[in-house]
Amino acid sequence: MRRVLFCIVLLYVTSCTTTNPKEYIQYLDGYWEIKKVVLPDGNKKEYVFNQDIDFFEVKDSIGIRKKVRPRLDGSFIITNNQEIFTIVIENDSVRLYYKNSLATWKETIISAKENEIVFKNETGNVYFYQRYQKLKL
Repeated sequence: MRRVLFCIVLLYVTSCTTTNPKEYIQYLDGYWEIKKVVLPDGNKKEYVFNQDIDFFEVKDSIGIRKKVRPRLDGSFIITNNQEIFTIVIENDSVRLYYKNSLATWKETIISAKENEIVFKNETGNVYFYQRYQKLKL
């Protein structure tokens, strides 16, 4: 009986642990390919092929997000599309604050793992990214 009670308590304690959102930041660096977007009304848009992918680079609490275009030889063409963002931990969430000459906006990292990141923007769109894998011919 003690074993059963111990197992139940252990299961409860381990299932209630939450991920520290600061840990999400370690996964951000690198090349990411969008897989789908879920709109606030529940509609989904799937991406089978992406001509451009996102490159993230973070140093301290400042980051750069660039659009790059993969080439067949494994290199990338860097586009002129680049945004600088600031990382802020707010309300137990990681937020990316962007600002350029035309607008300011923010995204929240919902979850992040080695090969998947999920962002939510201010309009409620949820973006699912997977780590980019080079084309193998």
